[in-house]
Amino acid sequence: MSERKSERQSGRTITRADLSEAVYQRVGLSRTESADLVQMVLDEVCDAAVRGEPVKLSSFGSFVVRSKGQRIGRNPKTGVEVPILPRRVMVFKPSNVLKARINNGASANGAKPKA
Repeated sequence: MSERKSERQSGRTITRADLSEAVYQRVGLSRTESADLVQMVLDEVCDAAVRGEPVKLSSFGSFVVRSKGQRIGRNPKTGVEVPILPRRVMVFKPSNVLKARINNGASANGAKPKA
């Protein structure tokens, strides 16, 4: 397991398959059930985002969809002004618990952050 954590620290991207494998290893569901569970969770987050609802995960953070209005941008190559159309963007705000874990390195050794 420590080998896997060191891979994460080296910039490795965690994928849907990695999440499914973690559920399989820790919860004991079959690989198919684990993949289905991960997919259901991700679908629920996506569906909430499409509806414009915030998703708050305790001790992790919040995903919020924000609306950005139209604005004028500039082509950096030509300098020509172009309108940037209104759009919705998803932003993530980490919780204070997650921030503390990141800053204290607790996620690397599995310890809880010090209060």
